[in-house]
Amino acid sequence: MNDFIAARSQMAVSLGFHIIFSCIGMVMPFFMAIAHYKYLKTGDEVYKGLTKAWSKGIAILFATGAVSGTMLSFELGLLWPEFMKHAGPIFGMPFSLEGTAFFVEAIAIGFFLYGWNKFNPWFHWLTGLLVGISGLSSGILVLAANAWMNSPAGFDYINGNYVNIDPVKAMFNDAWFSQALHMIIAAFVATGFAVAGLHAFMILKKKNIEFHKKAFKIAATCACIAALIQPISGDISAKDVSKRQPEKLAAMEAHFHTEAPASFILGGIVNEKEERVDYAIKIPGLLSFLAYGNVKDPVKGITDFPKEDRPPVAITHYSFQIMIMLGVALMILAVIYILATFKTKTWLTKQWFYKLFVVATPLGYIALEAGWTVTEVGRQPWIIYKIMRTADAVTPMPGIAYSFYLFTAIFISLSAIVIFLLYRQMKMVPVLYDSTDKNYKPNKK
Repeated sequence: MNDFIAARSQMAVSLGFHIIFSCIGMVMPFFMAIAHYKYLKTGDEVYKGLTKAWSKGIAILFATGAVSGTMLSFELGLLWPEFMKHAGPIFGMPFSLEGTAFFVEAIAIGFFLYGWNKFNPWFHWLTGLLVGISGLSSGILVLAANAWMNSPAGFDYINGNYVNIDPVKAMFNDAWFSQALHMIIAAFVATGFAVAGLHAFMILKKKNIEFHKKAFKIAATCACIAALIQPISGDISAKDVSKRQPEKLAAMEAHFHTEAPASFILGGIVNEKEERVDYAIKIPGLLSFLAYGNVKDPVKGITDFPKEDRPPVAITHYSFQIMIMLGVALMILAVIYILATFKTKTWLTKQWFYKLFVVATPLGYIALEAGWTVTEVGRQPWIIYKIMRTADAVTPMPGIAYSFYLFTAIFISLSAIVIFLLYRQMKMVPVLYDSTDKNYKPNKK
């Protein structure tokens, strides 16, 4: 493995792990706030127990996200010094503001965890809500920085120099809204279905059914609403990419040759050498419609761009297909949940219903990882689109492969520890919170 591939691989692994922790950190505090609100309104002790259980999980994942995020910050400077040398002064504002939001989140979570019976109940609830708001703000600010890499703005590039820098314009670049909207909704989808799936599993195990049903309802409701509105943000993103990064759109669809109208491709095996897709299902005119709002406009094929400027087609296309197919599957599950909630309530008592959510537990995060692969790989070979190539930004320091192996081992170990801690926390739920349940039997051990 050469140093360039090792550097890219290290960033991919680091981002792949961190994005899961950060999404949970953005979304779970809102689930916690909903449960806490229900406790304050109803006095139901089960909701209090649920709030405390989720808050402990949030604390674990907050610490993990802080560690992985700090590692990423160092990696940007260590692996891509040429990028940070020029980009730092331009898109540093959202990173600095993200640091402020992180500190607010850290203070708020401390207030919430240790504020039981010490603050006014509604002020205490507000501190929990603030954890979610500040976490969400952190995510949006980081996404603004990433969007700048896809749509650089806020400076003039003259004779290789970055001049007339405007950090505000850089932060509010053309891509930030569509990218932030799509990502935030995806975070609710992924985290919601993951949490709902875990509680559905506990329901099937017939452990603390009342507790887990309340938790399942909160998570599943949020996830299903997000899954049904996600196509709207997807359409906004597709139209935005078609204008700013047409070669990325072509790679997403493995669209090799310009067509009018352009067909939307489902599935297929990409043959980059011969510039075609075999065994694909083509829907005539749909790509033109998604890109431009009508079925007649031509969509540029990847062969219309210089070879040195083309992103990898196969991995971008397959990742896009995975994201789309899993998104559709979760939308179908959302429709089933809505029917079960409002029309066919007997489904809520069936094992198959909860088994569907158990199966869906990882699907949102797989789709989310695939979407980020599309975003990052689809921008290649540029680290700053049309300004700086990724190969020109990498560190000249040798031995990056060893760093890649080390950081990968750290992230795997970190993930194993987090899974163990969360599993232990779930096992402790009946001891901590369900002692008032008529069916509760304390652990005599």
